Amino acid sequence: MQVTLNIPDSLAEQLIPMGQEPSRALLEDALVQAYREERISGPQLMQALGIETRDELDGFLKARHVYIEYSIEELNREREIMEALMARELTKTA
Repeated sequence: MQVTLNIPDSLAEQLIPMGQEPSRALLEDALVQAYREERISGPQLMQALGIETRDELDGFLKARHVYIEYSIEELNREREIMEALMARELTKTA
């Protein structure tokens, strides 16, 4: 979808960081807000912005003062996955 916006110059100067491409800046702002409001997921945000890794996403969000909140269930699930991967690697090298 392509959207055209008319923004007064005085507002544009406040909305768009110096040297940044206006459409990209506004796209990033809109997507970050949608992510904050849980209308899109992390993977959707990554896809829309061409972000390839979770670390890159974390840095992108951190720069915008958005922090990923993990539930204890998510943390435990990631720990279990990591333990399973580590066990698999240990059996390969043994």
